[in-house]
Amino acid sequence: MADGLGIIGAGGIGRVHGQGAADAGCPAVAYCDVDLDKAREAAEPWSADAVGSVEELLDRSDISRVVVAVPNGLHMPLAIQALQAGKDVLLEKPMALNESQCAAILDAHGSSDAILQVGFVCRFAATSLLARKVIADGVLGDIYQARAVMLRRRGIPGLGRWFTTKVDSGGGVLIDLGPHLTDLVLHLMGRPTVEQVFTMTSSTFGNPPDAYKFTNMWAGPPELEGAFDVEDGASSMLRCADGVGVTIEASWASHLPDGTIGDGVTLLGTKGAMHFDIWGDHVLVGTELGGEMANAKMPVEEGEGWGTAFKREHECFARSCQARRPEGPTGGEGRQIQRVLDAMYASVETQAAVSI
Repeated sequence: MADGLGIIGAGGIGRVHGQGAADAGCPAVAYCDVDLDKAREAAEPWSADAVGSVEELLDRSDISRVVVAVPNGLHMPLAIQALQAGKDVLLEKPMALNESQCAAILDAHGSSDAILQVGFVCRFAATSLLARKVIADGVLGDIYQARAVMLRRRGIPGLGRWFTTKVDSGGGVLIDLGPHLTDLVLHLMGRPTVEQVFTMTSSTFGNPPDAYKFTNMWAGPPELEGAFDVEDGASSMLRCADGVGVTIEASWASHLPDGTIGDGVTLLGTKGAMHFDIWGDHVLVGTELGGEMANAKMPVEEGEGWGTAFKREHECFARSCQARRPEGPTGGEGRQIQRVLDAMYASVETQAAVSI
């Protein structure tokens, strides 16, 4: 069997994966989408094939690896279908709509010899990798408090389409940006056990859809007659084992001027503290040397950003598939994050803290 890559889903994130795979030296050989014209458009830059059915893609003997980059509600059935077809799978986040769906994916994975990697791409950002090294070197000591933030001014994706339709998406900003933030901060902290969650959400800017002002829209254009029955703002407090506290803040839309607060992570430790914008150009560390306060601004290489993170993600996926040993974010970690997200939504419903 040839080591070819197929991409299921030719929308925005499918095309981002196509670029990342090409940058990693393993461009996709075929794109699949129910909209065949969209598949052809995504495939054209790479001289790849375009197919209109998942079955046709999975039947190809020249494809051993697939990316599942489709609306959230399709993650579980298509991931299971690909695993049962013997394909290695890079599954976009969130892993599924809820933890029970994650369990079904893991059951299918356990019955196969396939590699399963979850698309927590923020782990592969240059700043995240540098931060992880600083932590591993013991500069921060024991981390006792953390904060992860993504606040957008006008960032509601695909207004009126599947992103803002709960039955298809599972939720709004919490299930969209929440997996990135929650996974990254727990990953940097050594994945402490989350014991309790308290979450509040708001839905302020998406209704009515024709009153929402924006300059651009991921997964657009808006469908003004479509649904908006999800949250566009969220704040969550997590209590982890050993009393470690984590705050997660995210918004799709607000009145906060762009760039006021970067998509950042802040970590406080017994020996030092750290802050970085996930897509920024440096990591800022504060500590103490010889009884005096000391700061260090640690730069990453020029040219780093969103694209290089996806490149690394695909390099990791390719290495894992070649070595037959998972190196990147695992299905088990995807399920762990989904368990936390489920608790967040349960907390919103009950208006109380939820134990996990």
